[in-house]
Amino acid sequence: MFKTLFPTLTRLRFTIQLLMLFVTVYGGALLGSYVVDRISQTLPSLACAFDKQTGDHCILIVNQHQLHHRIGEALAKAQEITYKVFIPTLVSVGTFFAMFFFLNKAFCGWVCPMGTVQEIVYRIGRRLGRPLHRFSQGNVGRVRPIKWLMLLVLVLGLPLLAGMGTVSNDFGDSYCQVCPSRIATTLLTADTEQIALRTSSGINFFFGALGNALFGFVIIAALAVRQPFCRICPLLSWNALFQRLSPMQLVKRQNDKCDKCSVCEKACPMDIHEIGREHGRKAFHEDCTLCGRCVEYCPDSGVIQIKFFGIPLFKSSRESYKQRVKLETPEGLPKNKVIWLAPAKESQNG
Repeated sequence: MFKTLFPTLTRLRFTIQLLMLFVTVYGGALLGSYVVDRISQTLPSLACAFDKQTGDHCILIVNQHQLHHRIGEALAKAQEITYKVFIPTLVSVGTFFAMFFFLNKAFCGWVCPMGTVQEIVYRIGRRLGRPLHRFSQGNVGRVRPIKWLMLLVLVLGLPLLAGMGTVSNDFGDSYCQVCPSRIATTLLTADTEQIALRTSSGINFFFGALGNALFGFVIIAALAVRQPFCRICPLLSWNALFQRLSPMQLVKRQNDKCDKCSVCEKACPMDIHEIGREHGRKAFHEDCTLCGRCVEYCPDSGVIQIKFFGIPLFKSSRESYKQRVKLETPEGLPKNKVIWLAPAKESQNG
């Protein structure tokens, strides 16, 4: 029965993505804000707290508020570094790590509403026959450091400095002011407030304009590039710090055919070329979202697996690969379902 309802891992993941998109965007309307606040405020994906109907909150805004209103002020005053400062922060971040420990980067690939929105836009682009742009092995490394820069500066650095009084309080939630999920998820609830530019200060106006521009860029880029924002998302770097501690792991054993195949590289929405060349721990790159496409499109049985406490949950299969390529290419181009008939040429994008 399970195989009948969900014949492929991609369909199962996409079903869960759609369900979690509904929960993270509209869940608050069903459960009520009081219940939502008591359930969790630290979902490790971009479930935006500015969405008034959300069913959960993103850890990034919680972390920024703790740094801004608690840790930063306490360091500035010195005498207030007490229980009132560290315990709330430890609880918030501790809840995140407890959830992350079990599911690891799967929160990015299966739960994050911003990831789901990008994937939907990308599927639309494929059905319209838009050209596919990929990052080559040589230039993908230029993009990867950006997520760490955003984490250090926007999520950690500026909110902490704002709490200490070193910079304006307008920097207290600097990342959330430019986060595209803030606009995407609120627009899905017909709330246009977050796209309005605030003119109360030059900093707020700048952040608002930058956030709108980033959102527009991500949506347009997602038509031709897989998961464009995920590549620079600070939550991805935050998760990467602790991905080795989780019992949920991507495992790849050494195979002599890998250097001649590269199908898993083409299937990877994050253009992780290491999955095609490396094995063991090196194959589980920090940018991996555990979406499982490399598992689905590996043509050799048992070479790539997703394991939980050492138990295989999904593993590559020759028969599964044959069935999968009948539906769509590794890049996600559907077979015989393209609306626009112009040929789509794959290219490398820097």
